[in-house]
Parts: sequence; structure tokens; C-alpha cells
Amino acid sequence: MNALNPLNWRIILAKAALGAAVIGLAACGPSEAPAPKPPTVGVAKPIRKTVTDWDEFTGRFQATDQVDVRARVSGYLQTVAFKDGAMVQKGDLLFIIDPRPYEAALKRSQAALISAQSKVTQSGKDLIRSQELLSAGNIAATVNDQRYASARQAAAEVQGAEAQIQTDALNLEFTHVIAPISGRISRKFVSEGNLVTGGDQATLLTTIVSMDPIYFYFDADELSYLKYTRLALAGLRPSSRDVANPVMIATSDETEFKHEGRMDFVDNVIDQNTGTMRGRAVVPNPNFFFTPGEFGRVHLLGSSPYEAMLIPDEAVGTDQSRKIAYVVGPNNVIEVREIKIGRLFDGLRAVTDGLKADDTVVVSGLQRLRVGAPVTPQEKVIGGGAKQ
Repeated sequence: MNALNPLNWRIILAKAALGAAVIGLAACGPSEAPAPKPPTVGVAKPIRKTVTDWDEFTGRFQATDQVDVRARVSGYLQTVAFKDGAMVQKGDLLFIIDPRPYEAALKRSQAALISAQSKVTQSGKDLIRSQELLSAGNIAATVNDQRYASARQAAAEVQGAEAQIQTDALNLEFTHVIAPISGRISRKFVSEGNLVTGGDQATLLTTIVSMDPIYFYFDADELSYLKYTRLALAGLRPSSRDVANPVMIATSDETEFKHEGRMDFVDNVIDQNTGTMRGRAVVPNPNFFFTPGEFGRVHLLGSSPYEAMLIPDEAVGTDQSRKIAYVVGPNNVIEVREIKIGRLFDGLRAVTDGLKADDTVVVSGLQRLRVGAPVTPQEKVIGGGAKQ
């Protein structure tokens, strides 16, 4: 038998070692992977708080007073005494209409009064003399009657002259057009040198709108109006007809309702075309931030105070038509609760049913949840941050 060369021995030994390794692995069986760690989620207790709902409507600001400034006498516009768009005070001079014709008319009426007064003096003397002669039988009664009538006519002329003086003095006063209210004035509608007309076809010179306080008008839908009426009848929320209920207002560029006001008017009919009821709030405007005609939104008291559980809005899930929240149950196992939600309050969602104060609600990491599976809860403070 031929001896094996060294190369053949190496091949035989390698095959033997490989076979032993395969047998050993087969004896050990399949290996088991370590179980995954439960996912970490943020949890918190709901905040129990008494809250009040606010309903939101849109509307516009409007001046509490608005005046069309018109000419009360005719004449040439002589002076414009204000700057376009400025703030004016009640009694400020705005326009001057050429006063010279009215000054002359006043002087004529004053002269007419002096003449009439002199007639009264003379006719009075004549009447006294006539009565003396009549008593002595030296004149007829008809002559005395004529002198009495002349005296009465002179007295009437005095009254007429005095009335004309008052009229002419008023017309002269009206040549100086003053601001009837305080507020912001518009531009001048007529330039100096133009003829303006008083009376029934009075020329519009400018307008003034009051600024502080300012009204906010809005329209509430019929269902909201019915809700408020039922709350008032039940004694849960007073009617804005009777009580100056608070409102909060935001302008078109604001997200927070931070301007306070009070209700002061509710209309007496529902608009048949729109099905809405008009309401009005009065809002302080000391720095003239709001402008008449400006758009805004209003929060109106929409309920009586009630108790709710508050959780972050992102902790509210949706399952078809249901609103749900995830709760950590015994052994840190996830449970699901159907809830009824209300409005947002300072970024937190009100839950009116479905949660209890001692529930542990999942507020972050919802994408890692599976109902019935365990989790690793990490306590959070509602509003952000880990609980210390």
C-alpha cells in the first residue's frame, strides 16, 4: 500500500475538522434573539380645572360717533385750519368761511334795532300825551287809538330787529366751523377759495370719527343666539342685553385674543336674509390702536363655568369618527379611552368625558404605541419638559 503524501493528509484533516464543527453547531440548535425593550413615551396626569367656553365670531370696528362736517352758511371758503388726518378736539377751529358779508348784515340789523328803539321812545311819549288830552276831552278817542297802535307797531319792530340780530350773529358765528366732537378728522373735501353752500344742500367739508372708546360689531348665527337665550333662561349665563358680558378681541394679524371689551348692545330682530343677530361690544382704545372699519375676531362668553380635564392637544387621537386618548394601565400596558373633547384653553384641550384625574395619559411618543403592549413611561409636565 502506497504511503500518503503530506498534501493528502492536510486535506483529510481539514475535512474532519469541518465535519466536527457542523456536528457541534447542529447539537446547539437555533439561537434566540433578545426581546426588544418597551418604547419610552411621555406621560402626565390631566389638569383638573374649571373653565368657560368662548364662542368666536368675526366683525369690524366702528366709531361710537361719526359726524359729517357741513357748511351752515354760504360763502367762499377762506381758511382750512387743520392738518388732514390729524386728531382734533371738540371746539377746535376747522374752517373759516368769508365772514365779511355776515359782519355787514349784523351791523345793519344792529342799526335797525337802534332806529326801532327810537321809534318806541317817541311813540311812547306821543301816547302819554294823547291819553292826557283824551282825559281832558281835548282829542277824540280815535286819535288816541291810532297813537296806541303806533306804539305797539314800534315795539314789534324792536322785537323783529332783535330777532334779526340773533340770526345775523348766528350766521356770523357759523362762518367759523368748529369740531363738534373729538376724534380723528379726514382730509379736507373743499379747498380754499371755493364757494360752499349752506342750508338744505349744505356742502360736505370733511368727516370726524371718535376713537376712544370704539365699537366692535359682529353677527352671531341663530343657533348661537338660541343657545345664549336658553342659558339665560336657565340662569347659567346672563343675557348680554342685561349684563355687560366680557369679550376678548384679536385683530386680523393676531393669534391671541388679548384685548378686553364689554357687550353693550344686542339687536331686536334676526336678519331674515342672513339668519344672524347683530351684537356690539365697546372696547377701550386709549392709544388709538383700533381704527373704524378694521376687521377683527371676538370671543364671546359661550357657557357657564364647568369642570374639565385638560391635556395637550397632540395627546388626542382619532379613530374614525371617535376621539381617543391613550392611557397607561397596570403593568405599564397601553389602554385606549374614548373621550369627548371641548375647546382649547391656553393650548390645552378640554376633555369633558372619558378621563379621570388619576389617569396617566400618554402625551408624547404616540407613534410608537400599540394597544395592549407595554411601554416605558417617562413623566412629563404638561406644557413641556420632564418632571423633576
